[in-house]
Amino acid sequence: MPAQRWRLLPVEEATAQHLHESLRISPLLCRLLAQRGISSFDEARQFFRPTLDDLHDPFLMKDMEAAVNRLENALNRGERILLYGDYDVDGTTSVALLYTFLSDFTRELDYYLPDRDKEGYGLSRAGVEYARAGAATLMVVMDCGVKAHRAIELASTYGIDVIVCDHHLPDDTLPPAVAVLDPKRSDCPYPNDGLSGCGVVFKLVQAFALRQNVDPAKCHALLDLVAVSICCDLVPVTGENRILTHFGLQLLNRNPRLGLWALVEHSGRRYPLEVSDVVFGIGPMINAAGRLGDAREAVRVLLSVDRNSALEAAATLRSRNRERREVDQHTAGDARRRVERDPDFAHRKSIVQFDPGWHKGIIGIVASRLVEQFHRPAVVLTQSGDRAVGSARSVPGFDLHAALGRCEHLFHSFGGHAHAAGLQMPVENVPDFVAQFEKIVCETISEAAETPELEISANIRFEEITPQFWRTLRQFAPFGPGNMAPVFRALGVRDTGRSRLLADNHVRLSVRQNEGPVFTGIGFGLGDAFSEVKNDAFDLAFNLFEDQWQGERVLALMAKGITAT
Repeated sequence: MPAQRWRLLPVEEATAQHLHESLRISPLLCRLLAQRGISSFDEARQFFRPTLDDLHDPFLMKDMEAAVNRLENALNRGERILLYGDYDVDGTTSVALLYTFLSDFTRELDYYLPDRDKEGYGLSRAGVEYARAGAATLMVVMDCGVKAHRAIELASTYGIDVIVCDHHLPDDTLPPAVAVLDPKRSDCPYPNDGLSGCGVVFKLVQAFALRQNVDPAKCHALLDLVAVSICCDLVPVTGENRILTHFGLQLLNRNPRLGLWALVEHSGRRYPLEVSDVVFGIGPMINAAGRLGDAREAVRVLLSVDRNSALEAAATLRSRNRERREVDQHTAGDARRRVERDPDFAHRKSIVQFDPGWHKGIIGIVASRLVEQFHRPAVVLTQSGDRAVGSARSVPGFDLHAALGRCEHLFHSFGGHAHAAGLQMPVENVPDFVAQFEKIVCETISEAAETPELEISANIRFEEITPQFWRTLRQFAPFGPGNMAPVFRALGVRDTGRSRLLADNHVRLSVRQNEGPVFTGIGFGLGDAFSEVKNDAFDLAFNLFEDQWQGERVLALMAKGITAT
């Protein structure tokens, strides 16, 4: 991987000064607020004191009126309703959320999640046939569907109406559903186009509750599911999403539904849970169901009403995740070795790896691993029938979706966004795709995008890291895209002599700056970098976090980079 470049993020100094005068908190914290677009006392108050009253009116979303009307009619007439969701965390939480809510109004409910291998992503023909066989007259399609023209047309011929709740970018024309709820529609005035799929479903529930005068608490009790979807789908944790995540994490920590409680018990994570605990603890277990098994297993866990059955079902997902991890590690290692053996790799700016034997459920993870290791746009392909199916991941600053769009003549289909995408093509087109994709990346990737970059929020002195500073900084959470945990840089740091190298190139740090306080920390994968500078002063980039030490919580450093001063 190319050497990491550190970039100090800019800040509007006049705004930071104004905030300091208004808030009377650390100037450094005011700079962090200004970097987040906060410029006034009132905006800071909203940021530090989220309230559910600031959620947007769900009826601002295009087609919401039609969606609520159709749902009301279905419930009033006792129609059979099928809930259809994608097989990932966002889709499974969406199904669990709507099933939980509607169960108070009808027993005519069923749910369906597609088989990743047999049906692939999106609303499938098999799903529509299942709805028909079950005499459903309404389908609510979640975390997919905005491009499902043929499947929705088929449903229509069977007399099945469809409500789409999606958050992906639609085509120029929308499918013939009775309502298409998607804040990314060009004609949708909804103020937050960054909702997760489950977030869109929550807005449908919220709108229905408003129309029916349902106690808002019934909606708010579902926010643990919404928070899990936001964390795991990596949508922006800003504005309304930050409010939903804030209160969802509160619920997850204080009174989670049995299924999520059971998953936490099996995850090994400790309370209080943060976004990272959801992303790396709960999310992989939910995803493992759809990757290596049946995604309905995940929904069944989330709908659990008995502690013992919840723990048993969660244990199954934990086992699936362990199996997924073994397959993932084996495949990622195989893919990495192939890249390293490629005699032309040093001259390439992209990675495309194809093996018909790789498991379809983990190729997205493998693509992400290759990007982490080599910092180049990566596409990983396997074979399904007569097609090569793949997942693609990008590096920051390179528009993957646009690049794949220029290869569209080689594909059966593709979709996604600038950072991640999925694609299918005839197997015989793979060699042409390898050449074409490399050519496009060479033509369009910028020099900056070719170099891994660490964004530094601010320079800091260890003496500034006080308990009061930490108490305020904690209120910047929940962290995520758009509101990342700040990365600080401390200059002229020295080893106290108690730092030590760990296995797998990790390092346990004990460092100080001048004669200031000593901080401990951990640097994953930074053992070699530390060895080069340990006898001299060096610059350290890090996040702050609370570590457990001998039963006490202590403030520690999560090192992100080490470089000579």
